[in-house]
Amino acid sequence: MTGIASFEDLEIWKLARELCSYVRILSRKDQFSKDFRFCSQINSAAGSIMDNIAEGFERDGNKEFINFLYIAKGSNGEVRSQSFRALDAGFIDSSEQHGILKLTEALKFKIQGLIHTLKNSGGKGYKKYP
Repeated sequence: MTGIASFEDLEIWKLARELCSYVRILSRKDQFSKDFRFCSQINSAAGSIMDNIAEGFERDGNKEFINFLYIAKGSNGEVRSQSFRALDAGFIDSSEQHGILKLTEALKFKIQGLIHTLKNSGGKGYKKYP
């Protein structure tokens, strides 16, 4: 991970952005878009993943970054759960849900992997990656 100059360079941020975009597209579908509260909730949770990765990266140390990564991981789980609600409500079909589940599963493991790397890096200062 050496040489990461900005959060936009992080693979997990790029993947979170992809998930956010996919959720936005799905939530624009006719019936889905009419459930304003749920539509807002799932879009907020998806946006929270990428935003917390970015905010944590911009903080001054690994400890704070790790805290924000845990928040992002929680929001990722929220999107995963909400995909079942969207499926059950008939807002998305099983192939669309599979797309969400695939992205959230990948993000879960990548976020956890970065947390593990940061915890074991020994660095406490600003962006001391292995």
